[in-house]
Amino acid sequence: MELHQLRYFVATAETGNFTRASERSHISQPSLSQQIINLEREVGHKLFHRLGRKAVLTEAGVAFLERARRILFEVENATKELKDHPALDRQITVGAVPTVAPYVLAPLIEQCRETHPNLQIHVREDFRSNLSRAVVEGELDLAIVTLPVKDHRLSIEPLLTEPLLLVVGKGHPLNGRSEITANDLADETFVTMGDSSTLAAQIRSFCGDHNFAPKVGYRCAQVATLKLFVAMGAGISILPQVAQLPADRDSLAYLRLTGSAPTRELAVIRHLQRYQTRGAEQFLTVLRDYARGREKAPA
Repeated sequence: MELHQLRYFVATAETGNFTRASERSHISQPSLSQQIINLEREVGHKLFHRLGRKAVLTEAGVAFLERARRILFEVENATKELKDHPALDRQITVGAVPTVAPYVLAPLIEQCRETHPNLQIHVREDFRSNLSRAVVEGELDLAIVTLPVKDHRLSIEPLLTEPLLLVVGKGHPLNGRSEITANDLADETFVTMGDSSTLAAQIRSFCGDHNFAPKVGYRCAQVATLKLFVAMGAGISILPQVAQLPADRDSLAYLRLTGSAPTRELAVIRHLQRYQTRGAEQFLTVLRDYARGREKAPA
């Protein structure tokens, strides 16, 4: 029995499809199918029902799946532990959602370069669902995301709660008003991130709580682009407080809403069963210190 056979088996079980499993495993579909057949011969049981394009676990497959996962976890953990020698350079891969990566990860990486010069940090910026899946599949050591996250395979450690602020162009009529309520936004045009963004979902939820749907005029892939559209008067938006930069002062105004102002909660997610390297622990220490500092900072 080969480790790659177990990896192909787990990939097929998790995707429910031989083609998707082959794409995930970077192998041709016929080769993957043949390796699964070889594995079935070795264990003496059919592991999948072949139902058209679907691959459904048999009773034997269900029983074998958790053991296969456990074996792969142990091999992966042993490999990481061996590589985690104190004299060697350490590498970790950290994920973050787009409204966190430029504003939280950048200063953290700068600090780690000073305090942990042997720690190499690779960054992946992506949506929450993709980051959660990457942590589960071992592509990321950890990720900083917005809550809620629901996956029994993940350790979820809340970091901090921060306000979401209304952002408008300097010349917008709302700028300068002493009070702005959610109802004042009902007729405004919004600039948001794409529909897969958790920030876009939070804007929809907040507006829905006040009985209106946001009129979205523009959807952007990056926060910097969103700010540009708001600054030129194309619409308004809502952004986390951490996204407020000194360079924004000339073109943007960040305003607090009166009443039930929206907030978001950040958390770091890790896999419950994977080995936690020294590098990951070093990064987490810096991250937790940062979160405590943000919580104590004056609003």
